[in-house]
Amino acid sequence: MKLKLVKLLQFLGFLGLGLILFWLVYKDQDIVRIKSILKNDVNYTWIWASLFLCILSVFSRTLRWRLMIEPLGRKPSIRNTFLSVMVGYLMNLVLPRMGEVSRCGVLARYEKTSFTQLVGTVVTERIADMLMLLLLTLAVILTQLGTIIQLLENNPEMRGKLSGIALSPWFLAGIGGLILAGYLFRKKIRKSAFFSRICFTVKKFGEGLKTVVHMRNKWKFIFHTLFIWLMYYLMLYLAFFSFDFTARLSPLAGLTTFVLSSYGMVAPVQGGIGAWHFMVIQCLFVYGVAKPDGVIFAFLSHSSMTGLYIVAGLISLLILPFLNRRNDAQ
Repeated sequence: MKLKLVKLLQFLGFLGLGLILFWLVYKDQDIVRIKSILKNDVNYTWIWASLFLCILSVFSRTLRWRLMIEPLGRKPSIRNTFLSVMVGYLMNLVLPRMGEVSRCGVLARYEKTSFTQLVGTVVTERIADMLMLLLLTLAVILTQLGTIIQLLENNPEMRGKLSGIALSPWFLAGIGGLILAGYLFRKKIRKSAFFSRICFTVKKFGEGLKTVVHMRNKWKFIFHTLFIWLMYYLMLYLAFFSFDFTARLSPLAGLTTFVLSSYGMVAPVQGGIGAWHFMVIQCLFVYGVAKPDGVIFAFLSHSSMTGLYIVAGLISLLILPFLNRRNDAQ
């Protein structure tokens, strides 16, 4: 009962945060204008093309996950693996990071595979995705540093808060105090459960990297990782051509917007709601897209993608028991 209450509070807390961010972004917008543009001035062909690439990325993620599972002595069907991944995307809209656990639970249920081992493969996947995001971030910094600086210039509150935190005497004193406390109580810290958990996390991170290096099909794994992130990028970039005010933007502008919006998606809110919109709107503004137009672009792009995950996820959740009825009977 207590665990269910905690999960409910987590769900409501994250959802509330996302809705507040969403409200702050859209509270002063002209709803009539937004409806008019969405009805008359959008080339939806590019939106459908973007959603098609989204399905391709999910299929590639399915094949990549199967590569991770094969060394465990299991070879799950592509059908069940794909549907499990779609259920995972749906669950991420319920609670951040819940999708990773959910898809492992679904696949373990229908493929008679160890849930714990599946979670280990997902950890390795997440490490690979994190490295890709860091590499893309580095590429954006090297090629679009001026744009990032301009983004901070256009948001003095964000810049002021970051500068205030970094230069705050309380912050510096706190860092110094932590270092001193760490040195004085180093023996007790090493014996603590918190330190053990950190060591365990670092160990798993290293094991995940070794798994990729020594994987039998590591080049296939690397190919799918690159392909997944290419599809993610193209999903956003193709959506640019849906509107006249974003169609002129360059591929580099698309890359910068994609990378910065990815950090919005990582935010602890369901589906990046609010945080993703804010990052996209601010980044497009730097490239000359008026904020009211950026608001419309962010709304349509995020809504179409989220709608796909909801519909496909619900369908996957409903048909999995019927497709696996024979296995259940056995």
